[in-house]
Amino acid sequence: MFALVDGNNFYVSCERVFRPALRDRPVVVLSNNDGCAIARSNEAKALGIAMGAPLFQIRHFEETHGLVALSANFTLYGDMSDRMMSLVAGLGPQQEVYSIDESFVGLAGVRGDLTRRGRAIRERIERWIGIPCGVGIGQTKTLAKLANHVAKTAERKPGSYPAELAQVCNLAALPREAFEEVLARTEVGEVWGVGRRIAKQLHDGGVHTVLDLARLDPATVRRRWSVVLERTVRELQGLPCIDLEDAPAPKKEIACTRSFGQAVTDLEPLEQAVSEFASRAAEKLRRQGSLAGQVLVFAHTSPFRPPPHMHKSVVVPLRRPTADTRLLVDAALSGIRRVYEPGYRLAKAGVMLLDLSDAQAHQAELDLDADEARDRSRLMQAMDKINGRYGKGTLHVGSTGATVRAGREWEMRQERRTPQYTTRWDDVPIARA
Repeated sequence: MFALVDGNNFYVSCERVFRPALRDRPVVVLSNNDGCAIARSNEAKALGIAMGAPLFQIRHFEETHGLVALSANFTLYGDMSDRMMSLVAGLGPQQEVYSIDESFVGLAGVRGDLTRRGRAIRERIERWIGIPCGVGIGQTKTLAKLANHVAKTAERKPGSYPAELAQVCNLAALPREAFEEVLARTEVGEVWGVGRRIAKQLHDGGVHTVLDLARLDPATVRRRWSVVLERTVRELQGLPCIDLEDAPAPKKEIACTRSFGQAVTDLEPLEQAVSEFASRAAEKLRRQGSLAGQVLVFAHTSPFRPPPHMHKSVVVPLRRPTADTRLLVDAALSGIRRVYEPGYRLAKAGVMLLDLSDAQAHQAELDLDADEARDRSRLMQAMDKINGRYGKGTLHVGSTGATVRAGREWEMRQERRTPQYTTRWDDVPIARA
């Protein structure tokens, strides 16, 4: 048995915890540089605001319907996610944090009424940290994901599913007839792992609902589509094929890319941006215990602005795999200097760390460069601890520029960002009598 706990409209819900006046109002959270909607409240969805809608296309709702558009506050969302996941862990003995707002829980060996247990955890999360969520329970991860969709849809759209399935849906507890009725009411495209292209092919083949898909012969599905869809069908039939991942697999590449707050034309601010991107990527690299063998750097103009246009990248190989911020920044800087050309209004740049290997693997070779071979792992650990305690960028390489962030032209625009209520002392809310 598996459960999936998913925060409702998570980014918006985090904002509403500290600004109750936003409840029952249409709210959207915007992407980098306040470009487009990446999270929407139910009220915003009711206005027809689509995921990814550009701000300039929905700005009129601010006057006509009281829409509130906020800049993304990822520091807040990350901290609220940690708090939520610590509570979700009480649901069962195994947990897989699937995304910032989703977590699978293994329920093997858990006794008692699982539906009641799911409601208790849901109420605890909403009472303790203010985040509403949906809980789906099923015999497989795919069924748990489907049950979560049913729980949230039944709450948001009364009448779409039986009212008793709202908020917490336990498909395993339903009688066979009621279970098949739920599957028959659900469009096949809502199944975890069925994308638009496969959904269209299934529709063309007469498979319109989840029940239609669950009734297919797995061997036929494998021959006609793929082993991945066969696995999905078996999961819908109640046969577990996807295990919980207690620890995420190491990434095969690590990237840090950003759009600029305003166009960059000179090399110096471009070097500052790339230095910071490489530093952030190096922190992620050390966090997963890996070394990088190559550094890819790119920069490009906006395709939506007038020409001239430019899109260039370069891969800089490293003499030996490393997680040393200074060496990775040096490689990124040498790459961006080769990419840069004057006369272009650059809109975005980024750094990708490639050819990753386990940090525990040692490469024996001659020390052709004594300085490069120097072990700075303790220095890097100290740097990560300081930045972890006092905030990202507290300790950084000099090529990232001044410590005062205001005035760096490449920094993202976040004109509508709310305070970092839970991680910054100056932003902690004060209750007054």
